[in-house]
Amino acid sequence: MTSTETITSSETTTAPSLPGAAPSVASGVPVLQPLGDRPVAPSDGPGYLPATPGTVLWGRLPCASDSPVLSVDPGQEVWVDTVSHEGILEDQGRDPVAFFTGHGVLGENVLHDAVQVAREVPHDPAVDGPHVVTGPIEVRGALPGDVLSVTVVDLRLRAGYGVVSSRHGRGALPGELPDPRSPGPVSILCTVEDGPDGLSGSLPVGPGDTRRVRFPLAPFLGTTGVAVAGGTRPHSVPPGQHGGNLDVSVLGAGSTLHLPVQVPGALAYVGDPHFSQGDGEVALTAFEAPLRALLRFDLVRQGDAHGTDDAPASTPAPATSPGPTGPWAETDELLVAIGLDADLGEAMRDATRCALALLEREGMHPAHAYAYLSAAGDFAVSQVVDQVCGVHGTIRKADLRELRGPSAPPQA
Repeated sequence: MTSTETITSSETTTAPSLPGAAPSVASGVPVLQPLGDRPVAPSDGPGYLPATPGTVLWGRLPCASDSPVLSVDPGQEVWVDTVSHEGILEDQGRDPVAFFTGHGVLGENVLHDAVQVAREVPHDPAVDGPHVVTGPIEVRGALPGDVLSVTVVDLRLRAGYGVVSSRHGRGALPGELPDPRSPGPVSILCTVEDGPDGLSGSLPVGPGDTRRVRFPLAPFLGTTGVAVAGGTRPHSVPPGQHGGNLDVSVLGAGSTLHLPVQVPGALAYVGDPHFSQGDGEVALTAFEAPLRALLRFDLVRQGDAHGTDDAPASTPAPATSPGPTGPWAETDELLVAIGLDADLGEAMRDATRCALALLEREGMHPAHAYAYLSAAGDFAVSQVVDQVCGVHGTIRKADLRELRGPSAPPQA
């Protein structure tokens, strides 16, 4: 099942519904307004966490001194609403109704929680990052040294529109684009179109031009993380060992991100939703637009090399190595190594070390794992615009079938 099929299908999971949802810019894409203003803990089914002034941070990420806005047991699922920062930022007027209606969106299709966040949540663009994150969520029993596995069970588009923005001094070509003769950001409205091949993204070829370019949707959460130790909330832009603004485009529906827990309860959070992103994210932002995410929080206990009953079923048991010490991810088909550093070359080296650790965990000799990566591993620049550059490497699980099957030889 593709990401687009997952977010539009109601056959695999029961999503919260909004009676009388208004049509969005795109035909067939309902606006998913908040289902309420209070968190709902999981019971017989998934819980729900809205994006309200009391459940989000704007520009900063949770730390150990923050109180959870929702608590779950390992293995429980929660629907989480996310709000995009694009359209609410100060350089766009901090008024999403004015901003989006000025771009042709009906006022009734502007998300109520985006309006509320813009009006009520403290944010100083001079010192804070741009991202809005929902959380933190306490995972009961999580302790430093454990690994929190966050699985994206499902993703739903909350609107049929979003924004790609570039700003001066940022992006891959600072000083060249946007046009240095034009002050302020360049924010381009993108829409979702429902065609014969399903949903796609669309943006105009140029100012005043009626022609459009169209591209596949691949929704994912750019930010998923755990709280850092201490009492200082980190800036929302640079990713790190805590996860955060990783912007790894393959982490859509069906993916699992594994994060080293740093504080009791983990205090997980998500945000920076995208409808699509090209690897590199060269203009500064991608197709920034709001998502409703169904997330499952699993726990791998410290010292339990082979995982526990709380661990996701897709997590392979290690053979000769405990695996990476930092963030890594997987999908049904791929292992995903993640490398982070302010220097892009060092980020590539970090991703390679992470990939080697994953293969050694599967039972490969380091030299042979290194050769395999050179022959069959794929590495891509996740992003170069978040102060800390990101590189992700992908390894096909199918290539490792003999290491995982019942006929795999015992390790020496």
